[in-house]
Amino acid sequence: MTLGDAKVGSTVVVTKIEGDGAYKRRIMDMGITKGSELYIRKVAPLGDPVEITVRGYELTVRKDDAQCVQVK
Repeated sequence: MTLGDAKVGSTVVVTKIEGDGAYKRRIMDMGITKGSELYIRKVAPLGDPVEITVRGYELTVRKDDAQCVQVK
């Protein structure tokens, strides 16, 4: 399952980040790393972007970026 597929109000754990080196680094610099817990706060009406809580702060992630983050 990807971050983009997670339901609003659920808490998920990151298992893998897909993509090339620079792309993965950009996502990891936002605080989304393997093993971190993400709480899905909101999803925009058209599904893009997704608002999450990670490491105590709110973060808005584009749908394309959310599809590259594998969660369980």
